[in-house]
Amino acid sequence: MTIDIRTPLARYADRLHAVIGDGHHVASPLGAWLLLALAAPATTDATRTALEEALGTDAKTAAEAARALLEAPHPLVPSATAFWHRPGSETAGLDGWRATLPGPTATGPLPEQAGLDAWARENTLDLIETFPLTVTPDVLLVLASALATRVSWAVPFEVAPAAALGPGSAWAGRLSRALRTPERGHRCWIADTARAGTIAAHAAQAQPAGATDGEAGLVVVSVAAAPGVAAGNVLAAAHGIAAEAAAAGDRLPAGRRSLFDLPLGETPLWTLREEPVRTSAPDGREERVTAALPCWSAESRHELAAPELGLHAVSRVFGELLDAPGLEYEAAQAAMARYGRYGFEAAAVTGMMAWMSLPPEGTARIAELRFGHPYAVVAVATDTRPGGAAGPWHGVPVFSAWVAEPEELPEADLVDRPTR
Repeated sequence: MTIDIRTPLARYADRLHAVIGDGHHVASPLGAWLLLALAAPATTDATRTALEEALGTDAKTAAEAARALLEAPHPLVPSATAFWHRPGSETAGLDGWRATLPGPTATGPLPEQAGLDAWARENTLDLIETFPLTVTPDVLLVLASALATRVSWAVPFEVAPAAALGPGSAWAGRLSRALRTPERGHRCWIADTARAGTIAAHAAQAQPAGATDGEAGLVVVSVAAAPGVAAGNVLAAAHGIAAEAAAAGDRLPAGRRSLFDLPLGETPLWTLREEPVRTSAPDGREERVTAALPCWSAESRHELAAPELGLHAVSRVFGELLDAPGLEYEAAQAAMARYGRYGFEAAAVTGMMAWMSLPPEGTARIAELRFGHPYAVVAVATDTRPGGAAGPWHGVPVFSAWVAEPEELPEADLVDRPTR
């Protein structure tokens, strides 16, 4: 049975983009959400409540959804997850949780930085060159996810003068060329949304990839709202519009506005005119919609420490698993995207590192003892029997001495000897 996590992911995306702000950026809410979902099976009590609040669903559902995504990978969206830990940090709790991870999740000893960077490159089609966090000797564990795509449009864009972006667009004066939708193969429409009001939408379909059952694809949806609408509201509307576009297949979503219900003229989002045509439309009213978009690219790095993003709860999970309640953590995501005439590529690596917190600052006195004059030595036997009871020799002084004539270290002892 397919687990529908679109609503929890849209909710998480709302939070993530609110933390990032309204500057130019790209992110992968799914990449961060996956880390929470992987940790979910280990949660209990208040920690589980906090993590489920961030996930937007219960821990069991989130974990099952993550497993389903990772064990049935999408041919157009390579994905990977990993958990590495410092040797010697194993506990029964950590081993038990690790057994719940999806089969494709890489596990093992914590790599050096070069190994983390290599993992990022290998799992993002070389689009992300370095891991978003720096490993140090005190790091105990790393949890990571990677997502990537590199697709060609099923039908490429045409090229138009940048003036096609509209007379009120500041970009039209900065650019010389823009993208224009081809006559067929792209979808353009106008719709009303709860969060962003009336919006303009465009959907470009990637060249499909064959799959065992049916066909795997990727649709990239662009949504513009009136100037002044908050970026978070437009992003939230875009998540809903994208879900509708994916469900509609090659058709236009059911919620689109008819052009005959809109006033003629110019707006910041479109130009609407009317002209006589020969048409076979049953009511004699034909609708034609095109779109002009700029090329764009973005490279971003996002800190993920905000409590509402849930990584703090994940750090508490690992603190419980490692019997280290004072565990500290750092979480970040590196993401990139490029949108052009012939295709789209994007990637994100999300990582979380945890380490033992340092004790409070205080004052330490440090002494080096010096046996530089005559001193005593006593050799005492130890004798512990099965069951832990002390034997008759336990604590008995066997030899004693008074050292008054020291000797030079023998030459033979200058060479290090192998330890047993």
